[in-house]
Amino acid sequence: MSLRPVKHVIQSKPTLEGAGVKLRRAFGFGDTTDFDPFLLFDDFRNDAPENYRRGFPWHPHRGIETITYVLSGNVEHADSLGNHGTLGDGDVQWMTAGSGIIHQEMPKGDPQGRMHGFQLWANLPSSLKMTTPRYQDVSSADIPEIVDDDGTRVRVVCGTFQGTRGPVDGIAADPIYIDVSIPAGRQKTLPVEVSRHAFAYVFAGSGGFRDASDPHPVKTDPLDGAVNPADNVGNRSLILFDRGDEVVVRAGDEGVRFLLVSGKPLEEPVAWYGPIVMNTEQELQRAFAELRDGTFIRHP
Repeated sequence: MSLRPVKHVIQSKPTLEGAGVKLRRAFGFGDTTDFDPFLLFDDFRNDAPENYRRGFPWHPHRGIETITYVLSGNVEHADSLGNHGTLGDGDVQWMTAGSGIIHQEMPKGDPQGRMHGFQLWANLPSSLKMTTPRYQDVSSADIPEIVDDDGTRVRVVCGTFQGTRGPVDGIAADPIYIDVSIPAGRQKTLPVEVSRHAFAYVFAGSGGFRDASDPHPVKTDPLDGAVNPADNVGNRSLILFDRGDEVVVRAGDEGVRFLLVSGKPLEEPVAWYGPIVMNTEQELQRAFAELRDGTFIRHP
């Protein structure tokens, strides 16, 4: 077995999206080669309704899949195919935009005003860019949870972990997406297949993501003193791993909760503008021309 060294520790940055939603972006809209097949990761946790209630009105997507994981609050969604519904606490929506869809997402929060969750974008390979759009809405009750003897809890959203398979299937990037909670002071070793790109995103507590025997220097964004930042990673921080087949995590004094996401790289060219991701500039220009002339939706 080979430990995955930490390649970068990245602090998510404040960003405005939609009609003025305040969120934090860990990566996206730049060179995402190290994250391939993933394109973007947003943390939309917010406790003030005025910072999210304007939501994400009608907008298009093509060539990608979007994964929305709600921790608390409600998100009402609807699209050009006639789908509509509400995501609540612990629910997941995996939307395959494929050839094109126009949809909206309007966060409502919970009775305390909280709206907490994440959105991840996964690229589609060229062979599936124009596939038929579809939704997979998964309720919290259908997401399996593994509880180890030491109190570690793992919710398996997608892919297979310790023989347990998550409810989301048929995803082109073949991702594994798990929500991991490790009690204070515990150390865990988590398998990650060596050919995959992988990252973790901490959203509660803190932990070390670098084994004591691993002397590798870690690049940070921004650099934070002489202490290796992988030794104590806290809230709203993303850890990008290098190659290997296992990740070691040591929980801090308050425990640690994080998402661990991995996927097989597509290694294809990316032509990208906003919510539309194609392989060539010509394909990208054609998509926006179709938006203008009303032919964007291929599968009504």
